Amino acid sequence: MESGSLMGCSQCRPAALRRMSAKRSGFLSGSLVRTQDRKKLSCRASTSNRLDVQAVMPSTQGDASEQTPPDLPSYLFKERIVYLGMSMVPQVTELVLAELLYLQYDSPTAPIYMYINSTGVQKGGDRLGYESEAFAVYDTMEYVKPPIYTVCVGTAFGEPALLLAAGKKGMRSSLPSATIMLRQPIQQYTQMQASDLDIYRNELRRVKSNMVTLLGRHVDRTTDEIEKDISRPKYFDPYAAKEYGIIDKVLESDDANIKKLVESSRSGMYQWL
Repeated sequence: MESGSLMGCSQCRPAALRRMSAKRSGFLSGSLVRTQDRKKLSCRASTSNRLDVQAVMPSTQGDASEQTPPDLPSYLFKERIVYLGMSMVPQVTELVLAELLYLQYDSPTAPIYMYINSTGVQKGGDRLGYESEAFAVYDTMEYVKPPIYTVCVGTAFGEPALLLAAGKKGMRSSLPSATIMLRQPIQQYTQMQASDLDIYRNELRRVKSNMVTLLGRHVDRTTDEIEKDISRPKYFDPYAAKEYGIIDKVLESDDANIKKLVESSRSGMYQWL
């Protein structure tokens, strides 16, 4: 009996050892799996981070046809540049206002650079009041704390010319080939009864008076003089706009040949160098 019990024990011992080794190997394999899972997760996290960075920074490999177009407005906004490059409609105004307000809270002392290339309110607008979009931008420019440096890079017709003149004195400028124009508010009336037409005319007169008053404040001229000047559209080249008081300086090139070409084009003598 004793030998049988010993035999039984000797048979059970290898089985117990096998179970223990199986548990140990299972534990080790489980820990190995968990370790591999952690590595996969960390790889995925690092990969996702790389993807986020690549989504922000454009690829520089290959030629231009193979690269993803960069987010240029975001790059300009990062440098505190607000670009007004479309007509004055509510969608454009909403974006410009949001940018001005955000840049104020980002830094109340650093200047904001506003580049203007806009024809203002288009003829034949479907409603009265698009001039008030320009007034919304103007009031926000006056409200925010950072100084606003304005630059005309193409055209500033009508309401955008007012925004150009509303920049910080001494920091209102234009490129040499830009065109600036002052005009009265524009609105087309069709299919209205007499009483409604009277209301719209009174509102348009009020808008015109407001614009003349604001222009006079920034160009240091009387309202009577400005009303006379904008009785018909009045065009300025940058040098005439400087004399009128809309801007303070013309951003000319340091290259002597380019300066000579610009001066000859102003005098009507186009001499290609």
